[in-house]
Amino acid sequence: MLKGFKDFLLRGNVIDLAVAVVIGTAFTAIVTAVVNSIINPLISLFLKADAAGEFGIPVPNIYGETVMFPIGDLITAIISFLAVAAVVYFVFVLPMNTFKAHVEARKGTPAEEPEEEPAAATEAELLVEIRDLLKAQRGA
Repeated sequence: MLKGFKDFLLRGNVIDLAVAVVIGTAFTAIVTAVVNSIINPLISLFLKADAAGEFGIPVPNIYGETVMFPIGDLITAIISFLAVAAVVYFVFVLPMNTFKAHVEARKGTPAEEPEEEPAAATEAELLVEIRDLLKAQRGA
């Protein structure tokens, strides 16, 4: 039982996953710092940041009380998501794809696909070829 657990823990996929989680956590800190230090101040130039939580839709319930649907929080979350996605794409993904394309271009043309082998002859074609070979041998 312990041997199986040890094998599970030392399997390459588990180690790779652990490394990915740690790197992902560090990566999240970088993205959050970029969003908080650059994107959010840019948004604050045009919108009052504290007002978003106050924005909502009041709806009366069956008891006559008012229930507030905080749409402002939803809008803030959507803007934050889009900001994070933009930072990840433009700061990390786009430069990495450009770098990879540049490296591939310096290597030369991508590896060519192997040429397709001719289709295997059908049974009838093989029989015709055998017949012709036998005729040629008899004639010689």
